[in-house]
Amino acid sequence: MSIGFRVLPHTRKVSAEWVERYRDVPVANISDSMNRMTAGGARLRAMHRQGVLVGPALTVKARPGDNLMLHYAIDIAQPGDVIVVDAGGDLSNALIGEMMVAYAIKKGVAGIVINGAIRDAASIGAGDFPLFAAGVTHRGPYKDGPGEINVPIAIDGMVIEPGDLVIGDDDGLLCVPYDQVESVHGRAHAKHAAEQKQLQQIAQGENDRSWVLASLIEKGCELPS
Repeated sequence: MSIGFRVLPHTRKVSAEWVERYRDVPVANISDSMNRMTAGGARLRAMHRQGVLVGPALTVKARPGDNLMLHYAIDIAQPGDVIVVDAGGDLSNALIGEMMVAYAIKKGVAGIVINGAIRDAASIGAGDFPLFAAGVTHRGPYKDGPGEINVPIAIDGMVIEPGDLVIGDDDGLLCVPYDQVESVHGRAHAKHAAEQKQLQQIAQGENDRSWVLASLIEKGCELPS
């Protein structure tokens, strides 16, 4: 098997049940529950109008500016998959536009992440198909390869393995490792519930802020007498 030009089998993926349980959990709460140690990079932004991206990762490692393997990934994707493409973050050539998005929607793909550029931004931006990317350019892609499918990839230090849970909202993109989906969800759900309670306390004028002054005093901060 040739490293750099290969397609591996998709052997595992998070279940549809866990996908649905994560759908209403904010990415920020998930990030807090993972000790804020992982992120998909601030450049990856939602290019679509609205809606959460969530699903198991079908990973693609592409040569910057080339979308041959992305085309094949859409061909073999199963409904509910999120195609995640590491194209090195290069913005010289767009890897996807409205025609490929239309095909992905027809295939039942849950969303696409491009660590690179897109085009047809107005059309994509007017729709609700979840698509995250690092930028926009009118220049189209090459279709020569090489590339790999269903291999571990990394985006700004965030490692994504095939079948991991990928979730994105207006705050950005995050990957939850396959074997930590249950434990992370428990912490993130509790964090979200606590924040909802705090928002109610703020609205009712009952929010306890004494911790701020206590923290300043503990740190030896000079304060007015």
